[in-house]
Amino acid sequence: MKQTMKALVWQRQGTLALQERPVPTVQAPQDAVVEVTLSTICTSDLHILRGAVPRAVPGTVLGHEFVGRVVQAGEGVPQLSPGDRVAANCITFCGDCWFCRRGYINNCTAGGWELGCRIDGCQAEYVRVPFAHTGLTKIPDGVSDENALFLGDILSTGYFGAQLCEIRPGDTVAIIGAGPVGLCSAQCARLMGASRILLLDIQDSRLAFARSRQLADVYLNPRREDAKAAVLQLSQGRGADGVIEAAGGEDTFQLAWELARPNAVVALVAMYERDQILPLPQMYGKNLVFKTGGVDASHCGELMELVSQGKLDTDYLITHTGTLDEILTGYRVFGDPQEHCMKWAVTPGPCRDMPGE
Repeated sequence: MKQTMKALVWQRQGTLALQERPVPTVQAPQDAVVEVTLSTICTSDLHILRGAVPRAVPGTVLGHEFVGRVVQAGEGVPQLSPGDRVAANCITFCGDCWFCRRGYINNCTAGGWELGCRIDGCQAEYVRVPFAHTGLTKIPDGVSDENALFLGDILSTGYFGAQLCEIRPGDTVAIIGAGPVGLCSAQCARLMGASRILLLDIQDSRLAFARSRQLADVYLNPRREDAKAAVLQLSQGRGADGVIEAAGGEDTFQLAWELARPNAVVALVAMYERDQILPLPQMYGKNLVFKTGGVDASHCGELMELVSQGKLDTDYLITHTGTLDEILTGYRVFGDPQEHCMKWAVTPGPCRDMPGE
């Protein structure tokens, strides 16, 4: 294995730079070192770049969404061997603390959002994964890197949002945000029994993208159309049984609770950059249940099985690709709504265009 590697580093002054870094090594029994075969850029990477993530440590290699091959595994990771194909969980968790034993892995006393935030992440040639016994999921032979790439972050987040809504067969679900998390939420909501899905976004291109995959029943731009009227019409005048807020925009929190019927669940899985207001006098009597949280990636094994069975499919989210040498261009394109980029995948080989671009 090489001694040094290329890596994308977030610097204190809010800039990114490709640098040469030492190739990581196993430091603890439950570590694994993985050669990255495919990674991607996440909206939360943009939040770090803008200085909106207080826990982020300057000088850290960014990235937490990736698949790869195990190069080395510590003695505390007996289920993994060199050469195994694996998909990463974006949350680091020990599996044994009070919170982990109860399934609250985001609150692990030894982990949380670590990769690409407080310790070096995957936008590099190699990455060290702490607690690899919980943080890496083997990829079956029939599953491509592309279809496994989003397992431990946006697919897990979409599944979490749908799960929070306690969807019952026949429910009407409104999803705010037709980005990658919103589209994964739509797939998972349908899988859980939702019969009517309303997908909202202020970017027509994203709604068109979702429509091309038939991920919802109604597609609506709330800047031009009456979202509340559409939900009422879709739900026999009641409002949405569940609302998944996956946008994190200026007014999307307000829209989320307004779309919900009385006694509904509003699931907030977006990452906000500003405080949100809970207008209790306005919502008095709706008896809403609000559930919040970041990605809960505690179901990666189950999700991998659903992907393997063809019940969930996410590789279509990759609209742009480029090599690690081109990743600065990737950040520009991914962060620019005019480029219509859903996800930029970082490949080890030459840049290629995706079919249909």
